[in-house]
Amino acid sequence: MASLLRLLAGALLLAAPLAATSAPTLSEPDSLLAATKPEPRPWFRPRHLVLQTGGGLGMVAAGTGYEFWQKRTEVDVLLGFVPARYAGTSLVVVSAKLLYSPPAWTLPLGPKWQVRPLTAGAYISHTRGNPNDGKPGQYPEGYYWFSTNTRVGPLLGSRLTRVLPTRSTEHPRHLSFYYELSTNDLYLLSYFLNHRALDLDDIAVLSLGVKMDF
Repeated sequence: MASLLRLLAGALLLAAPLAATSAPTLSEPDSLLAATKPEPRPWFRPRHLVLQTGGGLGMVAAGTGYEFWQKRTEVDVLLGFVPARYAGTSLVVVSAKLLYSPPAWTLPLGPKWQVRPLTAGAYISHTRGNPNDGKPGQYPEGYYWFSTNTRVGPLLGSRLTRVLPTRSTEHPRHLSFYYELSTNDLYLLSYFLNHRALDLDDIAVLSLGVKMDF
């Protein structure tokens, strides 16, 4: 895990200066799209589908999401699942993520590929089926002074995007592969109270996913 984190951190540090010195550039398909006006879509219609694993949001999590503010801000809603054989009981995780990508940090890799070196945001999750819930009266009052079901935390990641051919609606379509490193409120508190015993990679959680715009 430590070597993986160092590798991801190294990739991010190498990409950051390139992004900082690169002017916002549209790939060829995006340039063509900029000259046309896409067909309006209802505000309530989701803009993409998401499938991911890890990140504390389920062994497998799937959902959908919306884009705002020139497609630099995204809100995703996911439903995750962990089988009983891996958690003692079957867990269902409902989560929401808020993500932001700086506008100047998009690096074109030819006409069909793009890299967003940095996406940052936060998430909130709620788990049903947690065995730590216990039964009424099982634990003294205040034994778990924190929520055993709900977690919040920051996340940081990158994504590699493939620009897909547009359909008749003229809306750009992308297929993105991403990773995210996240932690949560309980992990952060444990780290600050036990920073001599814990490293950052002890509280970091990796997720891998794919996102499809439509």
